[in-house]
Amino acid sequence: MKTITFNFCLVFFFLTSTIIFAQQLNNKETITAKKHWESADILTTSESVCYYDKNGELFVSCINGNPLDKDGKGFIAKLSLTGDIIMHKWIVNLNAPKGMGIHDGFLYVTDIDRVVKISIADEKIVEEYPVDDAIFLNDITVDHEGNIYITDMKTKQIHRIHKNNIELYFFDDLIISPNGLAFEDGKLLVGTKNGIYGLETKNKQLTHLVKNTGSIDGLEPDGHGNYIISDWSGKVQIVNPSKEPILLFNTTDNGINAADILYIKDMELLLVPTFLDNRVMAYYLSYR
Repeated sequence: MKTITFNFCLVFFFLTSTIIFAQQLNNKETITAKKHWESADILTTSESVCYYDKNGELFVSCINGNPLDKDGKGFIAKLSLTGDIIMHKWIVNLNAPKGMGIHDGFLYVTDIDRVVKISIADEKIVEEYPVDDAIFLNDITVDHEGNIYITDMKTKQIHRIHKNNIELYFFDDLIISPNGLAFEDGKLLVGTKNGIYGLETKNKQLTHLVKNTGSIDGLEPDGHGNYIISDWSGKVQIVNPSKEPILLFNTTDNGINAADILYIKDMELLLVPTFLDNRVMAYYLSYR
């Protein structure tokens, strides 16, 4: 895994409505997060963002209520890559939708104790997968073979949809409050209350990759050997298995949350759902 030596110098630039945050690397290189756009504040309790590259569209899961209430108020919104609302309530009658993942033209969404499968082309729910003993299904990721992995934040479990059947895939007391989930280089990356774990999908070997992060909500590899994480309260940072964390920005004091983030590597675009702030904010990351 590529590593970079970090020496930090936090620089804040305030240019009209654009906020730029930078960190100094190796006295030569910086990582910069520059605010690009923010959506309208009608994405009620926005929790997660998912990118459909075939259509160049974003899906946003909106709890629209309490994260554990089965009230049928939850919905999925559809946005453009410039933050415009294409369809406010694209899919409705969900309960508390959270993590999302796409495979083969279908959007998979966690919904408390079930996963729903949505046909993107037909714009409707086509199947649901109830999960026995589930309490708080949260994030989703998809591997290269099309397996769908799901965290349960309350039960320390990871479930898997394999060949259209859902099963318990992994359990370990070490993964406290598993939330953010990503797939990279043959392993699942699991964001927990006590850091990032790597779980090899071939042999289920568990490794504590990054410690002392605090609670993790969103988790995304950045393609540079680092991981971008959010803590829900509003802090977004870059962490590395062997280096000190880099704070990109922290909107906690402004009452703006940072829930299940998305990073589109080829665009260097970081998308942050703001939960109780009811929006999505977009930032360009620059590595130079």
